[in-house]
Amino acid sequence: MKWCFALCLWMVSTVALAVVTRADVSESRYRVAASTCPALVDLPGEGHGVLIAPQWVLTAAHAAPMIMPGSQTEVVVGGTARKVKRVVTFPGYRKLPGSLVDEALASGSLTKVTDFLAASDDIALVELAAPVEGVTPLVLYRGYDEVGMRAELVGKGATGDGVKGQEPQGAHRGILRHAYNLIIGTNTRYVSYRFDPPPSGLPLEGMTGGGDSGGPLFIGDGASRQVIGLASWSRYPSDHPFWKTWRPGRPFVSGLYGAIVYAVRVSRYIPWIDSVIATDGR
Repeated sequence: MKWCFALCLWMVSTVALAVVTRADVSESRYRVAASTCPALVDLPGEGHGVLIAPQWVLTAAHAAPMIMPGSQTEVVVGGTARKVKRVVTFPGYRKLPGSLVDEALASGSLTKVTDFLAASDDIALVELAAPVEGVTPLVLYRGYDEVGMRAELVGKGATGDGVKGQEPQGAHRGILRHAYNLIIGTNTRYVSYRFDPPPSGLPLEGMTGGGDSGGPLFIGDGASRQVIGLASWSRYPSDHPFWKTWRPGRPFVSGLYGAIVYAVRVSRYIPWIDSVIATDGR
């Protein structure tokens, strides 16, 4: 599919891989037990969400099409499969047109694609068929001062590092990893962070990768965690060294140092989230 193919090129958040780590730090140091983030939700195939209320999961809208309400499709919360009642996408979400994908592949310019993504409201809610017991939902951050915050990100799957990039042939899913980064920017829809190389990067610096779509970006620890973002998309700045050698038709390497990652800015959507949950399917 053109959609999936394009995401493999420039959105390091939809299919294939997971948290990308520092090249000078052992990957094993990024591994954590599933019990450290029980509210993390596994979507069908690839992608994540986060439990924010006993019967509600928050995720990225572009990950939600894999969920089929009213069928046998299930999401996994706390290691247990849960049936889905309905999926509600934000009214402002727009799926990337195939024409923009074709143009980007032909020209080698991703400007129109990234402009489109930046203007799309990539967020959705998933209502479960029954409330989840035994897993504490995460609290949503309701402020607007995210810049400068040290945030934690999580994801499952294969990995890679900032020098070599993501490993497209790596085994998928099963191992939970986390990493940290600093929020460097915000706009109406997104918070952003940059995957910095050493010595600038944090001790466990990292970025989300493909297969992490919809996964939470949060601040705080344990019961004090608050969700500030949802893994959505990324890009290389126009002056990134990668663009000096890449040409259309050549393999696209994701996850290199210098990539900028955009996570849905949860605080911007609080009124919508509250209103949808309040309807409770009515």
